Amino acid sequence: MKIVAVDKTEYIEIVNVWEVSVRATHDFLTEADIQFFKPKILNEYLKAVEHLWCAKSSKGQIIGFVGVAEDNIEMLFISPESRGNGVGKLLTSYAVEQLGANKVDVNEQNTQAVGFYERLGFKVVNRSEVDGLGKPYPLLHMQL
Repeated sequence: MKIVAVDKTEYIEIVNVWEVSVRATHDFLTEADIQFFKPKILNEYLKAVEHLWCAKSSKGQIIGFVGVAEDNIEMLFISPESRGNGVGKLLTSYAVEQLGANKVDVNEQNTQAVGFYERLGFKVVNRSEVDGLGKPYPLLHMQL
């Protein structure tokens, strides 16, 4: 496994990883939510982060990615078949150590992600009742 910068030609593969990851971990999202966010990921959110890095398998397949803007981890998604193999920890460590990230906002309902970040030393410092688009998905604001 290696960590490399994402090329714009890989955005479709990145969005595919996002979708299978969300379907496996974000059971609080509806199908309509997923279809709402999918084009936004492709056309807006990937371009909005300063740093977009991915983990690739030995076969060159993207198995996870992390996006960082300023000191915030804005996105971290791992393909379901690669979860539990250290991919998320490796990408988070890279974001913290190489890209200067020390904050992350996590959907409160995504208890697996909350626990993951807590195990890596992040602490909840604040909470919002809605997500950044005003949808009813509370966010936990976490910081190292």
